[in-house]
Amino acid sequence: MSYPIDATHPVYPEPRYHGDGGEVSARFRPAGHPPELITAGAGYHYLATTDSTDGEYGLYRVDMHAVPSGPSTHFHRTISESFFVLSGTIRLFDGNAWRDGKAGDFLYVPVGGLHAFRNESGEPASMLLQFAPGAPREHYFEGIPELEHLTDKERAQFFLRHDNHWVDLGG
Repeated sequence: MSYPIDATHPVYPEPRYHGDGGEVSARFRPAGHPPELITAGAGYHYLATTDSTDGEYGLYRVDMHAVPSGPSTHFHRTISESFFVLSGTIRLFDGNAWRDGKAGDFLYVPVGGLHAFRNESGEPASMLLQFAPGAPREHYFEGIPELEHLTDKERAQFFLRHDNHWVDLGG
């Protein structure tokens, strides 16, 4: 049964858990857990992968090194992406303008939304990345260091396989 959306009758999704008493299924990750991947540009913490959330979402902490890094303007056909800046300054492109994201700033990018991000500050910076629904982005992150060894055709196939569609905005 669904109700109209208003303050007295919010609409929730259909139940997916049908037990009576709940279950022990939470997963705890201590703050000191090392990143699963370290590249020249960042350390990647796989907080919640598509496998661990049954495809609901993916959540990653990206600790960007002081060296300038980050992807150019692109969009995704299958997933939305959210950015939450934890520390430092991360340049966020919202499809219209570049903004200096600082601790506490948030950017949501719907499916198909143009976006980009960069650490150009010369200082380390950290952010949370969330993808919904879940997508195996860890395979994308792990493939980035190998891009320089691929042919143009292989590189294009890699990006297509990982739902990254680049856009040249000129300028």
